Amino acid sequence: PARDMQDTFFIEKNPDILLRTHTSSVQIRVMERMQPPIRAIFPGRVFRNEAISARSHCIFHQVEGLYVDQNVSFADLKQTLLYFATELFGKEVRIRLRPSFFPFTEPSAEIDVAFMSGALEGRWLEIAGCGMVHPDVLRIAGIDPEKYTGFAFGFGPDRLTMLRYGVNDLRLFFEGD
Repeated sequence: PARDMQDTFFIEKNPDILLRTHTSSVQIRVMERMQPPIRAIFPGRVFRNEAISARSHCIFHQVEGLYVDQNVSFADLKQTLLYFATELFGKEVRIRLRPSFFPFTEPSAEIDVAFMSGALEGRWLEIAGCGMVHPDVLRIAGIDPEKYTGFAFGFGPDRLTMLRYGVNDLRLFFEGD
């Protein structure tokens, strides 16, 4: 998905090879090989040409989810995300979905969480992206978009771990101590 020079690490000796920038490339392969219902999770390490700081790193992890079946709705997506957030952060967490743009989903949203107590009380923090799988993506994968719908989401477990355990510097995950 991201092949822009500013996002990507190419292999210097062979510019046709690059390090994976997203785990979402696995989704299309699964849809091409399987017929609905499809329920899958895709974890992996990814690499992006980003400045390293307390909140950003050039190496991190992604976990993406995909659900394709008959009558899958945006409400199903929201309930899945709410369940995930309350299991991870507790019943005192709130979620909101803000409209966004991702080329392979429509509609698309950013997922924010707010905590009702503690150091982050009342602050909304973005944790993931999500959306309904675009009908063209289903069609390209050989799945009839008139019969099937689906949702996808992607988040960084590194960021979720920082929030869950109060880690204030992402670089700590990559040090030897």
